[in-house]
Amino acid sequence: MRTGPTNPNLKTLIRELKTLSSTSNAGIWKKIALDLEAPSRNKRVVNLSRINKCGKENEIIIVPGKVLASGEIDKKLIVTAWQFSEQAKEKIANAKGTCMTIPELMKKNNIKPSQMRVIG
Repeated sequence: MRTGPTNPNLKTLIRELKTLSSTSNAGIWKKIALDLEAPSRNKRVVNLSRINKCGKENEIIIVPGKVLASGEIDKKLIVTAWQFSEQAKEKIANAKGTCMTIPELMKKNNIKPSQMRVIG
């Protein structure tokens, strides 16, 4: 029986998220870490149509999994995820939004947990 992810980059990210959660006293980082620890068949996969439906203009959307290109996006959003399909990146960019990985988001010091929404 396997426990936890085998991808060394993902293991490092999970460890960093848990550390950030305890140092910043923000539980959202721990929630993301726990979601990423799930078995790969249980990882979140979110289509752009759902992100468009749930997200508000200029909001930071976090997907602890993969973003797929099904559907359209018409809002300027910052979408953060572990992985993106190439078409999803293109559609987000065409909507004047931004794609970034979870580690890139973690490096931004001016982001407050109240600005973020986890979708999955």
